[in-house]
Amino acid sequence: MTALTIRPARPDDVAAIFAMIRELAVFEKLEHMVVAESPLLHDALFGARPSCEAIVGEEDNGEVVTFALFFHNFSTFLCRKGLYLEDLYVKQSRRGKGYGKEMLAALAALAVERQCGRFEWSVLDWNANAIAFYEKMGATVLPDWRICRVTGDALTALAKG
Repeated sequence: MTALTIRPARPDDVAAIFAMIRELAVFEKLEHMVVAESPLLHDALFGARPSCEAIVGEEDNGEVVTFALFFHNFSTFLCRKGLYLEDLYVKQSRRGKGYGKEMLAALAALAVERQCGRFEWSVLDWNANAIAFYEKMGATVLPDWRICRVTGDALTALAKG
């Protein structure tokens, strides 16, 4: 059985992470929304003012086969930071080996270590397999909350008041 080593992402992992971001977009049928490029991801993770972090899962042969990109948010009700998982992806050919569970456990351990009040992420409503997996891991899918998003021209217009 192949062992998975989970570790913080390094600058030399950016190409592998970006390739998996593209795979994730295809899986979610959202590839038309990927306008980012590898240098932007590198800057977000390792630039002068990083805006996110990532961990990767690497098999014994050194191949990076999974990643999780996350950042801290804040709860006003708890007055504590939280850990927000933006994306977790396991290469399709490596699914079913428990890697997703290992990655979530590593992130949960990081949230506990950093004294976060919660660990959160979003899931697409059509992804029944992911929802079932997350619920099996102890997550609660919140039925009363919806994500609000402002982008592009609407963001520019809102900024102008």
